Amino acid sequence: MDNVKVYIEQNKDRFLSELFDLLRIPSISAQSSHKGDMQTCAEWLAAALVKSGADRAEVMPTEGNPVVYAEKIVDPKARTVLVYGHYDVMPVDPLDEWRTDPFEPVVADGRIWGRGADDDKGQLYMHAKAFEAMCATDSLPCNVKFMLEGEEEIGSASLYKFCADNKQLLEADIILVSDTSMISFDTPSITCGLRGITYMQVEVTGPDKDLHSGLYGGAVANPANVLTQLVASLVDENGHVTIDGFYDDVRVLTDSERTELNKAPFSLDEYKRAVDVRDVAGEAGYTTIERTGIRPSLDVNGIWGGYIDEGTKTIIPSKASAKISMRLVPDQDFNKIAELFEKHFRKIAPRSVRVDVKFLHGGAPYVSPTDMPAYKAAEHAVEQTFGRKPLPFYSGGSIPIISGFEKILGIKSILLGFGLSQDAIHSPNESYGLDQFYRGIETLPLFYKYFAEM
Repeated sequence: MDNVKVYIEQNKDRFLSELFDLLRIPSISAQSSHKGDMQTCAEWLAAALVKSGADRAEVMPTEGNPVVYAEKIVDPKARTVLVYGHYDVMPVDPLDEWRTDPFEPVVADGRIWGRGADDDKGQLYMHAKAFEAMCATDSLPCNVKFMLEGEEEIGSASLYKFCADNKQLLEADIILVSDTSMISFDTPSITCGLRGITYMQVEVTGPDKDLHSGLYGGAVANPANVLTQLVASLVDENGHVTIDGFYDDVRVLTDSERTELNKAPFSLDEYKRAVDVRDVAGEAGYTTIERTGIRPSLDVNGIWGGYIDEGTKTIIPSKASAKISMRLVPDQDFNKIAELFEKHFRKIAPRSVRVDVKFLHGGAPYVSPTDMPAYKAAEHAVEQTFGRKPLPFYSGGSIPIISGFEKILGIKSILLGFGLSQDAIHSPNESYGLDQFYRGIETLPLFYKYFAEM
């Protein structure tokens, strides 16, 4: 491992320069105008993995964006690690809130600024460079496979079939993922649980065209008014989701489990300052840590309708729409929640409007056991580089495909992420600390070392 550390130190500037080239590719999966960029990014990564030491790397087509597959087999009898990551990034809107060009990365204040700096290109590329360091120093103790997709930010729809069609190719002992965060740099953690997700879109339609709000106001239902009323009713004054049956399958933690969960270092004042709010909100009777880790939630992700340009236009809009996501916990089923949502939304809609409800995507919650060898290997690796034992941590986020891996491939995942709350993923001015990037590259070879020994 000493040789690995020396190699990383000697090549750290090149690693950063290469990451910048990757970040410059605007691989936004949600926007069809970037379809070509998805292919370009996949090809760039395949070439980079070959240069890093892979025996083979290829861009494999799917029904959607391509998957980058690469491998290096050091010994058929050795353990195999399958590295998962995603090269697609979120849209950059609102663009006017960015302080720098989102696709022209810069380093300032010890941080890399740009879309994908953390989620997930920065974290993904740590694996490529840790892999390179082990190959270059002849210290790779495990077989390594890479599976890098381009649809995580839109639900990984094509990856489920890809996994089902390529089970033999993807055989491994563990899936290693860096697409999560730590509690803090001073309090390292390993994510042992993810919330699931159900994502819906609703449309409320009133008249067959926009109407004059003076001639028809007060006589014809306004879809925007109705939509906001319906959406507001989905969560009550106690932060409780009002959909019938929503909580039926929620796994309730015992008092002792909740006590252990709340032992994680947490400052409510710092939390509020970090997101610039005067107070927190959520389900009554639960702490902020519990609300984001072990309890489900419902949020409007976007809402639109009517006239929003400069000046005035006095209309009753014909339609109004919203995107709504629900974060789920064990043992909630995302398909069942989608059905409950649609039934509830149609039930509460007044006769004066028509509603259309669509299920966009979903994924199951995931739990990573803390007693399996791969978790212990990750724990030892983090403890060695950070100087203290990492805490198990339940994340409020979702990576829907992780539970899919377990179901389709029969392989557990280790969520060894190095993100921090200040990285602003999915937001303007996303960033990733240089120390996070380099510490991640230093930690990952240790995971391989300890995993091979167990």
